Amino acid sequence: MLICATCAVERDEPAPELCPICTDERQYVPEEGQRWLTLDALAQEGQQISLKENEPGLIGIRTEPKVGIGQTAQLVVTPQGSLLWDPVGYVDDNAVKAVLERGPVLAVAASHPHMFGVQVEWSHRLGGVPVLVAVADRQWLGRTHPIIEYWSGSHTIAEGLALHQTGGHFPGSAVVHWAAGAGGRGVLLSGDSVYPNPDRRSIAFMRSYPNHLPLSGAVALRIAAQLEELEFDRIYGNFNNAIASGAKAVLHDAAQRHAAWARGDFDYLT
Repeated sequence: MLICATCAVERDEPAPELCPICTDERQYVPEEGQRWLTLDALAQEGQQISLKENEPGLIGIRTEPKVGIGQTAQLVVTPQGSLLWDPVGYVDDNAVKAVLERGPVLAVAASHPHMFGVQVEWSHRLGGVPVLVAVADRQWLGRTHPIIEYWSGSHTIAEGLALHQTGGHFPGSAVVHWAAGAGGRGVLLSGDSVYPNPDRRSIAFMRSYPNHLPLSGAVALRIAAQLEELEFDRIYGNFNNAIASGAKAVLHDAAQRHAAWARGDFDYLT
């Protein structure tokens, strides 16, 4: 198994000359070219994983130094078991032990292909739990295995914990709704499906973040309308970007603003 140095998504061997995820218009191959990594080589270089509690029942998991895109995975802990969301591109025995100390893991899932990480490897080390992949994004899998299960629409992991497909960034892009989060007010784990901006009071809707390709206004409004059915007060992105409260209203207003700019309503400001 090899890992793309740029996106940190695992691939079966023999790997292609270039990572298909990185050659897509949403990502990029660095100017210095394609590099492939292995878990053993990363471990020998001193790669580590750190865990930090974001709030009761929600643990952020990061690689130090970052591997690939460097997302923060989230472990959502419920009385029935946990969900590992947006798995990072490295795993070792210490990380697995720390995760399992918080209870059994029910599934591994990613918001979209950029966040697949080493999802199958995580599953193996966590006891062979299902890896949930949106059927609309199955073409982007670099590593296949019978533990992968496909889903679409919505998928319940445990009571009060479910995946919801929004599309947009990728056709299978998804969020997690955790009803018990934020003290019972509800949490959305959004990946890049809806991206909390640095100002912490607006949200981006993009086809490509590094290459600055926006989604249309119609798609932004569609995504916001889909999520309107869910109850949540807080949104966590996948790079320690969060909207701590009032996130549902922020999402609605951000979609309206995105659509207005896309229509040209504010061209007079340019």
